[in-house]
Amino acid sequence: MNPSANGWIDKFGSLIKKHEDTYVSFGELYDALKEIGFVYGISSDLPPFIIPEHKPSEDEMAKINLLTALYFTFKIETSQTDFDLYLKTMFEFYEALEVNKVSFLGKLFSGNKTSSKLEKILESRVYIEDNIISKTFNGLITNSLLFMDVLLFRKYLTNSEEILKQAKKLEYLALNISYNALKSKKRNKTDKKLAQLLDSSLTYINSDDQKYDDSYRAQLLSNKDVWENMYLLDFACLTVWEDHSLEHTESEFIYTLGKDLNFDYNVIDKSLFDVTRFINVNKETIPFLQEHNMAFQFYDNMSKLVNRLILRNSKRLQKELSESAELVSLLSKSTVRELSKEEKKKVQSQLLDIFKSIPSLAIFLLPGGAILLPIFIKLIPTLLPSSFDENRVEKDK
Repeated sequence: MNPSANGWIDKFGSLIKKHEDTYVSFGELYDALKEIGFVYGISSDLPPFIIPEHKPSEDEMAKINLLTALYFTFKIETSQTDFDLYLKTMFEFYEALEVNKVSFLGKLFSGNKTSSKLEKILESRVYIEDNIISKTFNGLITNSLLFMDVLLFRKYLTNSEEILKQAKKLEYLALNISYNALKSKKRNKTDKKLAQLLDSSLTYINSDDQKYDDSYRAQLLSNKDVWENMYLLDFACLTVWEDHSLEHTESEFIYTLGKDLNFDYNVIDKSLFDVTRFINVNKETIPFLQEHNMAFQFYDNMSKLVNRLILRNSKRLQKELSESAELVSLLSKSTVRELSKEEKKKVQSQLLDIFKSIPSLAIFLLPGGAILLPIFIKLIPTLLPSSFDENRVEKDK
């Protein structure tokens, strides 16, 4: 399954039929999603029944985890396993939240199928930015508040009234909790990155319009949804614990918050333990903990983008390459020796001709696109077999 190509939701629907008993309660689902980071807004892994053919990026994992979380929430709350009904309900949910505003081009290429429309909607939910340039420089950063969609969908399934009002309330509480959590600690550069990430992830409210004082506690104390409160506690623990330490003021804030949320010390301790373990295991890959200079970040992000584009167009690339014997010969030589200046020019010229025939690789034709050619050559050996189609759904005989 390739969540960066069309048809991945239908592919998921064919896979899930054999794994409908993976999660039998919302608590089990929540714990599993927290372990792989999705609850924290940082996807580090996939559900056990999803076996990718190539290493997925964080945003691709976020798409799959969001679809998985929404499906099992639907199954657990309604006892239904009809995938078409699930898709219809999810589409109506996003319509009620008024977040299904797909761009004109997105509508043009999505078609009339509900699954195709949802692919565009989920993509808009996952990405903070919606253009290639901003994604490139921001590291394909994903929405850090995605799990709110799951909590809101759960509420929508039992009472669809005023779901947009509930969404605004949940974001308001998360924003104020993060603000007060950061205020309880000594600020550093990472805190600023985290604050910016959370602010960029807001959908229903504007951070500039909010008052940051203790008035949010009244809504916090009146909120009786256990899983919303559990999420807010875990969210706060991530906010104060990202610097691998817990000062007295931070500890006081967390335990006071936990008490306001009606949790005992054992639950609060477990929340702190879980986030500590997650950060220690994944600290090398958590985006807002990384410090890269602009040049390294640009090259690294472009490498990820090119990798995905090549894998997505692997069949067409293999066909084009098979028809260019000289290019294949030169690429093979480049793996064992340095090409001459003339040979490099031939490689560049012939590769650019190929890229012209594949629209989604047009990035190579932009000014400066030639600097990406070494990345392309490096990735040539990882091209998938031409017969492989990750999102093909096998028909029942």
